[in-house]
Amino acid sequence: MVRSISMTTRRMRKGEVAGRDYFFTSEANFKKKIKTNDFLEYAKVFDNYYGTPRKFVQKNLDKYKNVLLNIDVQGAMKIRKKFRKDSVFIFIRPPSMQELKKRLLLRKTDTKMQIESRLKIAKKELGYLKYYDYTVVNDDIKVAFRKLLSIVNKVGCSE
Repeated sequence: MVRSISMTTRRMRKGEVAGRDYFFTSEANFKKKIKTNDFLEYAKVFDNYYGTPRKFVQKNLDKYKNVLLNIDVQGAMKIRKKFRKDSVFIFIRPPSMQELKKRLLLRKTDTKMQIESRLKIAKKELGYLKYYDYTVVNDDIKVAFRKLLSIVNKVGCSE
C-alpha cells in the first residue's frame, strides 16, 4: 500500500515538508492542471484547492499496489461515484465537536472565524458517515491506528 500525496494551493504549515505532506503549488498552476485533467478528484476547501494527482494513483494501481487517499468528503464522494466497487471508504472522525475545537485551537493556524467555519463544515461532513464502509474515532491515536490497521487487513489491502 502506498499513500497518495495531494496537491494544494494552501501555504505550508510549520513542520510540513513539500512532497511528503503535500505538493504545494500556485492557484494558477492548480487551475492549469484541472484543465488538463491531471486530478482524479479535486475540491476547493477553505479558499484553497486540494487534489489527488491522477498519474501517481494510476502508476501505483498499474503495479498492483493499493493506494490510500487522505481526502475530505467532497473528494471521497467523487471517488465513490467513479470507483465504488474498487474502493473502501473509512471516515476518521474526532471523538466530539468540543475535542475538534480544542485541537484546532491548539494548532494555532486559524483565526476564531476560520475555526468556527471548520466546525460548521465538520458537522455537515458527519452527515456523510452513511456513505462510508467504516468509521474510526480518533480519540487515542494508538487505538485509532490499530483499528485502522485491522480494517485494512480485514479488507485485504495490505501487501
